[in-house]
Amino acid sequence: PHLAALVLARGGSKGIPLKNIKLLAGVPLIGWVLRAAIDAGVFHSIWVSTDHDEIEKVAKQFGAQVHRRSPEVSQDSSTSLEAITEFLNHHHEVDIVGNIQATSPCLHPSDLIKVADLIQKEGFDSVFSVVRRHQFRWSEVKKGENKMTEPQNLNPAKRYRRQDWPGELYENGSFYFAKRHLIEKGYLQGGKMAYYEMRAEHSVDIDIDIDWPIAEQRVLSFGYFGKEPLKEVKLLVCSIDGCLTNGRIYVTEDHKEMVSYDYRDIVGIDLLKKRGIQVRLISDRDCSKTLSAMQLGCVAKVSVTNKLQVLKDWQEDMGLSWKEVAFLGNEESDVECLKQAGMSGVPADACAAAQKAAAYICKGRGGCGAVREFAEHIFLLLEKVSSARKQ
Repeated sequence: PHLAALVLARGGSKGIPLKNIKLLAGVPLIGWVLRAAIDAGVFHSIWVSTDHDEIEKVAKQFGAQVHRRSPEVSQDSSTSLEAITEFLNHHHEVDIVGNIQATSPCLHPSDLIKVADLIQKEGFDSVFSVVRRHQFRWSEVKKGENKMTEPQNLNPAKRYRRQDWPGELYENGSFYFAKRHLIEKGYLQGGKMAYYEMRAEHSVDIDIDIDWPIAEQRVLSFGYFGKEPLKEVKLLVCSIDGCLTNGRIYVTEDHKEMVSYDYRDIVGIDLLKKRGIQVRLISDRDCSKTLSAMQLGCVAKVSVTNKLQVLKDWQEDMGLSWKEVAFLGNEESDVECLKQAGMSGVPADACAAAQKAAAYICKGRGGCGAVREFAEHIFLLLEKVSSARKQ
């Protein structure tokens, strides 16, 4: 049977505008679940159902196919079931739908693999995700009511210790898998049902703005970053024009060139060096005088016609794997380097081709703190590597 992953990503969002493609830890929100779905390797097709051009563009960048949903199922009042039903009406080859929520960025391929087995090999008609909570519930007392609250799942005179109480299972909204015949009857859960219990640290659901910074920290700690394990970065190569500087060149009356840079980026480079990470600079043009004036103390290569070859030479000379190399670029000439490096980033104002090739998109623009921001991102991932080693 044809198992399709389907991510519903409507353009309208009352809480956070275009939430589904807002950057979370440098990756569009929807990109986290699409990466997990693709690497799971259990889906015959992976789709994003959307009514928005920008979401369609991002979905295709991450390797998904796009179903353009109709205005009728794109309203604030539209339900997930209505959007899934419309998708099935246009895709008769699909037998099972794995509806994955775009707002669950800590989803891992291993979870999706196990759920696919439940529904394909063990014969369940529907499977949905839950998380175990250890929370005591009390009845609600509305304003003006003359009554007391009552315990719902505890005896106040004999409260459980956490270790003595198994807790309760709650839907966490990460995914809902269901067979076609069930959906056509108007159900996402029904028939022979099963739940799949996710780890608590992977149960991240973004609904309101205040969740965003918390979710970024959770993703950096518990998110899925790809098939290969992360390695400690030993070398950062940074494109000068448009990353370290804002790309503008000022020419004086006596034909001398001047550029500006952000002191925060210089601090970022110093911090990387203190952590034992080499920083090297690269440029298409001859900016040796500018570099000399900046006194950064970094190895640099200017007037470069093939940046990838220079990057390969440095990587081989230092005896590094590609996973130990980070690259920050912003132009089409940087694209191949961004694809090759184990960790890649671009400033917010990088060209479209560079943004597509990068794994991390900075909030800051080139010459305005992007290098410092990327350095902080490297430090956070180094903490993740260190934590994984301890485990």
